[in-house]
Amino acid sequence: MKKIAILSTHGFEHSELTGPQEYFKNAGYDVTVVSPESGSINAAHDAGSVDIDRQLDSANAADYDALILPGGQVNPDILRINENALGFIKHFVDEDKPIAAICHAPWLLIEAGAVSGKQMTSWPSLKTDLVNAGAQWVDQSAVTAGNIVTSRNPDDIPAFNQAFEALLQ
Repeated sequence: MKKIAILSTHGFEHSELTGPQEYFKNAGYDVTVVSPESGSINAAHDAGSVDIDRQLDSANAADYDALILPGGQVNPDILRINENALGFIKHFVDEDKPIAAICHAPWLLIEAGAVSGKQMTSWPSLKTDLVNAGAQWVDQSAVTAGNIVTSRNPDDIPAFNQAFEALLQ
């Protein structure tokens, strides 16, 4: 059974974490929510919370086969200045393991040095950031570039899940 880590903190877009979490659990994957926080994390817009399965400090990226990075504006902005979070993400980049990032989460891929020369999508406000980091930005529901899948927003979650699952096969 493949193990997927979902790395997130406060301010995540609720559906962008719980949609893939539910989809991949139902498909038989072992899904773990990893966070710098303990207990639970709160979604943006008072949309609820999600329990943490493992704190980042005790998580070993080598234990996971793939990584999901949910969006929301605040969540990736907090994580992209967290050295432990970036180290966790860089493991997946360096080992060429599948990564899925939606909405504002490609900010984390920029910080991890994973976007140059790749076609990607995101929430529209990240277009300039991705282009400046060397990516080719496109407006599509799900884009696969090597081992990375990116999507724009919650409406793209079905395409996001399907594209990521194809990488996991």
